[in-house]
Amino acid sequence: MPQVHPILVDGKFRPSTGSDTFTVKNPASGETFPDIFPISNWTDIEAALAAAEKAFHTVVNWPGSKFAELLEKYADRLDAHKDEICLLAHQETAFPVPTRLAGNEFPRTTNQLRLAAKSAREGSWRMATIDTKANIRSMLVSLGPVVVMGPNNFPLAYNAISGGDFASAIATGNPVIAKAHPLHPRTSMRMAELAHEVATELGFPAGFIQQIYHLPNELGLKMLSDRRIKAAAFTGSRNAGLKIKEACDTNGKPVYLEMSSVNPVYLLPGALSERRAELVDEFSGSCLMGSGQFCTNPGVVILFENADTQPFIEGVVEKFKASAPVPMLSGEGRDGFHKSLQYLISEGAELVCGGKVVDGSHSMHEPTLLKVTGKQFLAKPHEFQSEAFGASSLFVVVKDAAELLAITAHIHGSLTSSVYSAKSGADDEVYEQLSGLLTRTAGRFLNDKMPTGVAVSPAMNHGGPFPATGHPHFTAVGIPGSLRRFGMLVSYDNVRPERLPAELKDKNPGGVWRYVDYVWTTDDVTSA
Repeated sequence: MPQVHPILVDGKFRPSTGSDTFTVKNPASGETFPDIFPISNWTDIEAALAAAEKAFHTVVNWPGSKFAELLEKYADRLDAHKDEICLLAHQETAFPVPTRLAGNEFPRTTNQLRLAAKSAREGSWRMATIDTKANIRSMLVSLGPVVVMGPNNFPLAYNAISGGDFASAIATGNPVIAKAHPLHPRTSMRMAELAHEVATELGFPAGFIQQIYHLPNELGLKMLSDRRIKAAAFTGSRNAGLKIKEACDTNGKPVYLEMSSVNPVYLLPGALSERRAELVDEFSGSCLMGSGQFCTNPGVVILFENADTQPFIEGVVEKFKASAPVPMLSGEGRDGFHKSLQYLISEGAELVCGGKVVDGSHSMHEPTLLKVTGKQFLAKPHEFQSEAFGASSLFVVVKDAAELLAITAHIHGSLTSSVYSAKSGADDEVYEQLSGLLTRTAGRFLNDKMPTGVAVSPAMNHGGPFPATGHPHFTAVGIPGSLRRFGMLVSYDNVRPERLPAELKDKNPGGVWRYVDYVWTTDDVTSA
């Protein structure tokens, strides 16, 4: 009988003290993998918390270059095992290797690690500020142990042991307790082994990087409530996110949540008239990509009722019917998707195409399109923004600009909002009215572009108002912005020069900071 895989706690891969276990299935075939993973108990968690706190005391004054070296060498080690890791991720998610994993998500993962390393080394994330007249200086410093909880739909780029939250927390000098997602534990285990190898080689303390696989919900909330945890990052459902937020809020610590988002797309009349066929292709490709299992999937599409609308919808239906269903991440996920669609239909949405579970499959569902009128949407704006996490979208057909703007006033906070308008300028009047509203209801405002695909750019905001996230000020993607979530601001008032951190000294060759002499300056100044 296979042995239960160990957890990574306090510098060792050791058996869990918990008695419960779980297994994982291949989402394409439904076959259960032979691997057995532990469900941790409080003894495991207590050991991880103690080790993380001890590790933080060791690294608290280490320079950013140490954390940069760890991230860079880890990225190199992942590159050396790319084929193995992508195969494991494919087996656990059914995502294709060439186009999705090896061709896209894996390079994004290692790129994030290296960009975070660069930021750790040059230090701009600290936002070091010097007021020379008052002799007050401030900068962001590391917080302490952080819990990272990754989602099911990005086994590499958002994985708790390799993704953007992990990279950001490590770059800012914080020990990480990674809570692996139970749908891809084999992938997480292999990457944790590589992370541990690198951390050990570089002399990091035992509890700096740790990983557990699963734990009861009540123990997870108890862990987040513990005084030794200083921040948390979570990507997943709104229901789980709100419970996590409550646990952290009650104990006064920051938590960065990415939850649900309908990501409205507005197809204005002039745009549809100019390039209807092109928009059919763009929208269909965006909605069907990865079985629709993206946080930026276009879940609501708003169109005017005119001569181009029905041909556009028919074109999309044709694309959807021609698209062979592909496995979703799990049978449970497929069932949850189907339940969400049935809820929307029960509230009055018209089923345009799809809507069925694929018979005989473990995790496949037909791509689905629904439709309501603007009047219907306005009668139930909350109900029709219920997220269906899969290849689906809800068409909202409005009669005029007034109805469109009334609907926009009810749009929930989203990660993205997109507007397609006529190149001729025919839609400019409506666009101007929309843009002011949409830049307050979404973290990323797009023109003539579908929302799927999140560039790892310093200017990127992958965040937004509730319920997309728990706080509209922060981004989960985009360095150095994403790093600042895991820092705390400290002001050094009249501290002797020799006692100041290197970043705040007057003479710091190669350092970057802003001088403030009662007048805010926007240019970074490097001392000679």
